[in-house]
Amino acid sequence: MSRSFNREVEKIAVSDIRQFDSDVSGIPGIIKLTLGEPDFNTPEHVKKAAIKAIEDNKSHYTPNAGFMELREETAKYFNKKYNLNYSGTQVVTTVGATEAINASLQAILNPDDTVLVPTPIFPLYLPISNLNHGNYILMDTSEDNFVLTADKLRKVIADNKDKNIKCLVLNYPSNPTGVTYNRKQLEELAEVIKENDIWVLSDEIYAELTYTGKHVSLAELISDNVILISGLSKSHAMTGWRIGFILGPQDFIDQVVKSHQYMVTAPTTNAQYAALEAVTNGFDDAVPMKEEYLKRRDFIIEELQKVGFEIASPDGAFYIFAKIPANCPQNSWDFVRDLAKEAKVALIPGVSFGPGGEGYVRMSYAASMENLVEAVKRIKDYVQARK
Repeated sequence: MSRSFNREVEKIAVSDIRQFDSDVSGIPGIIKLTLGEPDFNTPEHVKKAAIKAIEDNKSHYTPNAGFMELREETAKYFNKKYNLNYSGTQVVTTVGATEAINASLQAILNPDDTVLVPTPIFPLYLPISNLNHGNYILMDTSEDNFVLTADKLRKVIADNKDKNIKCLVLNYPSNPTGVTYNRKQLEELAEVIKENDIWVLSDEIYAELTYTGKHVSLAELISDNVILISGLSKSHAMTGWRIGFILGPQDFIDQVVKSHQYMVTAPTTNAQYAALEAVTNGFDDAVPMKEEYLKRRDFIIEELQKVGFEIASPDGAFYIFAKIPANCPQNSWDFVRDLAKEAKVALIPGVSFGPGGEGYVRMSYAASMENLVEAVKRIKDYVQARK
């Protein structure tokens, strides 16, 4: 029997990152530094709020965008942290940042609109653009220390005037590089964005894990153009609770709540009450995690540089993006497969993150120090054995 499916769905594949993680899981004794999964537990006060919500029978639908008290407190939370000026009506509570990205691109893209995506970058923005009938242009930032410069953005826009450019994606601190943007760099980008009146999907999910200076949100500079994506997965170790947020101009929010509604109706009710506790009484919950991540980052950089890894400046998130030493296989898939087999350490190949990523590997340090120490030892032994 001949079956017909959505052509855009047929074009995309299951995430090779997830697939590789699954494939190596069966190797006895493997240490996986593959996924961005914090090894911390959700704070106790947040868990208790969810338990109380269940006991109080808070088990019915909320409004599509989340109940208003949560939206108002979320606006206050981000306003205070990043010098913003949102109201509760400018917040939509989503099922994680991924749904927030999907709903947002669905709300703004028309057929054949184009999304600009700097690489290396976590690849989910690409299939989501395609599934919403958009196209994308990839911009390799590897020659600019993995930062999109205003000059490069201006040139790409000028060279693609016929491509219906609708949106720029920014993800900072970045997955996979850990690189972030300072105020001056953002001000220069903001000028180009305003000149061309395009949207920015600013994915700032790792904002609270910024190590050098204070995170600057692009929404502080050009709020009318910014769709701010965030959530509690990384800041409060709540990956499995699936709570994200969209913040943006009111006219955009009025539209995105429709796409969000028909995707998920509303997030899980008791998870929303956990989120309310997190944004109301968990303003500094990320601080101890950040301090621990910083120790792990510095340890890994110091040790891996001893055997020839060159490492992008990781100013945030919990990833090391390292150039493979010259004496090892330079094809990143060959390297990670051989490393998993021979050293029983699993990393993600840089090529999975687009142009500029080949020859690199991504290592997540959202793992215990004990595992990191052993993993680094195995990696060093592997590299030194090939000299």
